[in-house]
Amino acid sequence: MDRHEFVGLSAEEAVLAHLKDLKIQGRYGVRFLTYWFDEERQTAFCLAEAPSADAVEEVHRASHGFMAYQIIEVDEPMVARFMGRIVEHPPGEVYVEAAFRAILFTDIVESTSLTQRLGDVAAMAMVRAHDEIVRGALERHRGSEVKHTGDGLMAAFPSVVSAIESAVEIQRRFADTEGTGRVPVRVRIGMAAGEPVTERNDLFGATVQLAARLCSRADPGGGGYAVRDHRRCCHHFWPRALRSNR
Repeated sequence: MDRHEFVGLSAEEAVLAHLKDLKIQGRYGVRFLTYWFDEERQTAFCLAEAPSADAVEEVHRASHGFMAYQIIEVDEPMVARFMGRIVEHPPGEVYVEAAFRAILFTDIVESTSLTQRLGDVAAMAMVRAHDEIVRGALERHRGSEVKHTGDGLMAAFPSVVSAIESAVEIQRRFADTEGTGRVPVRVRIGMAAGEPVTERNDLFGATVQLAARLCSRADPGGGGYAVRDHRRCCHHFWPRALRSNR
């Protein structure tokens, strides 16, 4: 996957550049699968099957001259999990589709000590209850599960708003289970947002690391969590206050 940065490029010009890539890709053993173009941010990300990063660069150089800012090796199934899906648009179709994603982590607080205290059967029931609540929120807020971490989940959302709405729902659902006689489950949530290829050599690498770090620092009592957006601003949200406004 590569990253391009432009100034004043239109969606029509982006698709023309893509068509030029498709026209000569076979000469270099490259197959472009799709691309994401964000007209507002003026960034594009091309996903391709290629023998090397150099081969991708040669196609771009020979076809239109828009050289990639960076190229990284990615796993296609992992790209699909982060992006929600990979759509191969018909050649020549003009579209705008941002690659920007919000990454969310959940983490069951003190899961190891709970397993020791409750036993494996009860602990697994707790994890299943967590998974049901979180996956339900993902489905309702356009989130896609990236992976299960053992005592939590990592998910991706097409917008910060949908990630926040999902996080609030998750915290509310866990709060609703209090007083039901079941073992209370406390969950940390951390979020960060960004684009798939930055200065790092792994997919959403900096964004994933920041979301995980925020999750580890979140108040286990259901306090604040933070979102870092692509403009490097931090916005803080407080689930307790949100729950009190239901």
